[in-house]
Amino acid sequence: MEQFIYIPIIFFILIILISAFFIVKQQTAAIIERFGRYQSIRHSGLQMKIPLVDRIAGKLSLKIQQLDVIIETKTLDDVFVRLKVSVQYKVIRDKVYDAFYKLDYPHDQITSYVFDVVRAEVPKMKLDDVFVRKDDIAIAVKAELNDAMMDYGYDIIKTLVTDIDPDAQVKEAMNRINASEREKIAAQFEGDAARILIVEKAKAEAESKRLQGQGIADQRREIARGLEESVEVLNKVGINSQEASALIVVTQHYDTLQAIGGETNSNLILLPNSPQAGSNMLNDMVASFTASNQIGEAMKNAQKKTDD
Repeated sequence: MEQFIYIPIIFFILIILISAFFIVKQQTAAIIERFGRYQSIRHSGLQMKIPLVDRIAGKLSLKIQQLDVIIETKTLDDVFVRLKVSVQYKVIRDKVYDAFYKLDYPHDQITSYVFDVVRAEVPKMKLDDVFVRKDDIAIAVKAELNDAMMDYGYDIIKTLVTDIDPDAQVKEAMNRINASEREKIAAQFEGDAARILIVEKAKAEAESKRLQGQGIADQRREIARGLEESVEVLNKVGINSQEASALIVVTQHYDTLQAIGGETNSNLILLPNSPQAGSNMLNDMVASFTASNQIGEAMKNAQKKTDD
């Protein structure tokens, strides 16, 4: 009977002994209090405390944590904008006591400082500058938080402005401005392309006319060379230059008539076709050349007298 009495006592002692041991996870700090007073800080591994005397007052994670803060404020050009600031922080290993006993709600404390800094910096900037200088805002928040939270045992690793969200109407207006600017640039490019096309077309036409003129000149040069050779051949058989020229003109005259007659789609052209037509045209040409030479000589003489 006495043996059964000792069983509860032994069981109670075992429970007390087992409760003297506890495990702290990696990257975690446990705060031990003795009769309500701070006793020690225990880190990862198997730890021991005095049963019924010591207790675990709390645990703090030593990992890097992130807090996202949403702030609505106004810019210098009176545009309301919502910013999302992400704060990455951790408890300093050597200041676990300060982090546990000096500050009850670190999230609220960090949020208050973020609100204070952002609402002091953003109203100094225009909306476009907020997008461009978001890193400056993040640096200002980090500097302020580091100075304030270091005394409480918290280290601010990094602050990031992860989102900038203006009012919906402002975003729509910005999109319209951007679209108008792009349409303006597109119109300028289209105008430049049309101008280049016109210039290149004019250059091509000028080059075509130049080549066409060169071709006509070459053609006439070859015709003249052929006529010269024809006259030389006729001179060799005892036909003088005037007779040779008349013969060539008559021959070309009838060749032209033959070519026009053989063309089915040609327009009606009236040409002299009498046997004397070639001789008459040649005489007219000679008379024209003679008259032209006389006029030229008279103009040269008149110019010389004026110069004297």
